[in-house]
Amino acid sequence: MAKVIILSGAGISAESGISTFRDGGGLWEKHKIEDVCYAGCLETNRKLTIDFYDSRREELKDKEPNYAHKVIAKLKNKYKEQIAVITQNIDDMFEKAGCDKVLHLHGFLRELKCEKCGNILDIAYEKQDTKYETCPKCQNKLRPNIVFFAEIAPKYEDMYKEFDDCEFFVVIGTSGAVINTDMFLNPDIKVSILNNLEPSGYLMEEVYTKVLHKKASEAIDEIAFDIEKFLKEEK
Repeated sequence: MAKVIILSGAGISAESGISTFRDGGGLWEKHKIEDVCYAGCLETNRKLTIDFYDSRREELKDKEPNYAHKVIAKLKNKYKEQIAVITQNIDDMFEKAGCDKVLHLHGFLRELKCEKCGNILDIAYEKQDTKYETCPKCQNKLRPNIVFFAEIAPKYEDMYKEFDDCEFFVVIGTSGAVINTDMFLNPDIKVSILNNLEPSGYLMEEVYTKVLHKKASEAIDEIAFDIEKFLKEEK
């Protein structure tokens, strides 16, 4: 397991022009959560739900990773076994930046998943139309490979395993509303960095070693310097 964990949220991708749910003008203002992102929505609003994620997938096509994504990708590829990149985001900005082995906690927008056998298809930026209605393996229905609210998120188990050996924890661009990152700050974590544009009512900033109130792209060089310094000293 990795010594360094970098956990990111919507804030890191907002700089790439990716629509967010909770900010002003975000996607939640145009759609009701229960209609398109809640357990059972595929049964009650299948077309609306699929159309919603088709639009989000299409939005990704021309978006590019920003400087923070690129620096993190470079770090991860340099220290493959020592750094874990975990994100709450469902976009592919880290992948576009060339980042190796990204753990997507809430699913991956480019993918469809069979509702029965679990087969996964990467359809890139295509729409889930009649071409991708059924699974090529078992002919059952496909769905966006996204974890809806009130559904089990299986990748959380992988995240918890990474924390078994974590000594340096970085949080970038998340309010703590979905995952309260304070809970991970056990005595084994020697350094913790929190980077958000502004304070969040969900997080206790005083429990972190360092707090950076600035854009991820503006904070990432300092964060990268601290990570490399830590890893070199731990050798």
